[in-house]
Amino acid sequence: MTAAVRRLSFLDTLKPYVRPRPIAALLLGISSGFPLTLLLATMTFWLAKVGIDKKTIGFAVGLTTPYTLKWIWAPLIDRLRVPGLTALFGQRRAWLFLIQALLFVSVWMLGASDPARHLGLFAFWAIVTAFLSATQDIVIDAYRIEILPDDELPHGTATNQFGYRIGNLIAGVGTIAIASPEGWGMGWALGYGLTAFCVVPAALAALWAGPGLHDRTLTAAKTGGRWLEDTILGPFREFCRRRGAVLILLFVLIYKLGDAMGQVMLNPMIVELGFSDSEFIAINKLVGFWGLILGTALAAPFLAWLGMGRALFVSGLMMMASNLVFVILALNGHSVFWLTAAVATEQVTSGIGLTVFVTYLSGLSNLAYTATQFALLSSFAAVGRTWLSAPSGYAAEALGWPGFWLLTMLVAVPGMGLLWLLWRRGFVVETVRQPGVEEGA
Repeated sequence: MTAAVRRLSFLDTLKPYVRPRPIAALLLGISSGFPLTLLLATMTFWLAKVGIDKKTIGFAVGLTTPYTLKWIWAPLIDRLRVPGLTALFGQRRAWLFLIQALLFVSVWMLGASDPARHLGLFAFWAIVTAFLSATQDIVIDAYRIEILPDDELPHGTATNQFGYRIGNLIAGVGTIAIASPEGWGMGWALGYGLTAFCVVPAALAALWAGPGLHDRTLTAAKTGGRWLEDTILGPFREFCRRRGAVLILLFVLIYKLGDAMGQVMLNPMIVELGFSDSEFIAINKLVGFWGLILGTALAAPFLAWLGMGRALFVSGLMMMASNLVFVILALNGHSVFWLTAAVATEQVTSGIGLTVFVTYLSGLSNLAYTATQFALLSSFAAVGRTWLSAPSGYAAEALGWPGFWLLTMLVAVPGMGLLWLLWRRGFVVETVRQPGVEEGA
């Protein structure tokens, strides 16, 4: 009898995945996921292939700095109207369609750059693409939170991560398969250019799902000091007045630092260990993709069973421990078995951990300032990925690959300690989305 009840409970946790709003979140995730993969995983692979040293590759991640600064212009996305488009589509969708058109062009131009001969031009288009991609994320994250009712937020976040990983797969496997001589051999320009069409799913989802909650509550734009107060100061002041705000921001900053360091150096290590392009595609992307799908699918039941605080803690420990398999891979060298085991383990744990983490950030965002507050939180998370992890190349050079992966486990410890402190002080949300109240902090 108990077993039957448990099976029913598990099925109940899966049913919301197929509702219309979570499916729309899936399509939004595809468009959100592909640009960052082009700028991190695929770009680092490309740079390694043309002979750029791993120290430079480590700091090339700094080209994604706009992801760490998007909170600066996020208030404008909340309040500034797009002439003509806002009247037709509403605030969120107007910004989405405008940014996607510009992003499509910038991705084409980035692919047409030649980092081996024109590294400066390549860096310019990488920064432009990062800025537009970060702005698209501001819009998509806010729109996703606003179209999902409270009872569908964990599942909508999970399906959004499904979509995000599909975008990752297309931008990783698809772009490299198109560009690589071991694949279609059509070159990086066409590989990046065709991947730019990944903007389409979010546009279709926006047309289908309709205006977000923000559009139904947005009042006429104010002028002068009152506009500045409501648009720029209000979101930050509301968040900073919450109990534990500073500790929460520090936690967001360092929670996934070890995972971020590993992601930056994974592809250069694969190239250095002598894996071929076809092995890279088959193992790091295809095996990794299905591992992420499995992990992401388990995230909503994981949250339902454990609650937010325990889910963050357990998934954090799982992500930290998964890097031990990369230590074994580094010690074994060119081993298809250990690469498969390492990637599968890391991606399953990351699928769970990232979905839990994004659900946590979504629950902290006040619906009155969704774009700005989620941008603030995700920007702090991006600082760890972009700048705190930038010296990863130097660490790998100094410690070797086994020592580097042990270091990624060590740097994850402070984040776990800070989570324990937040938990003890009652600052970890146990229910999602409690906007504008101190208990939600």
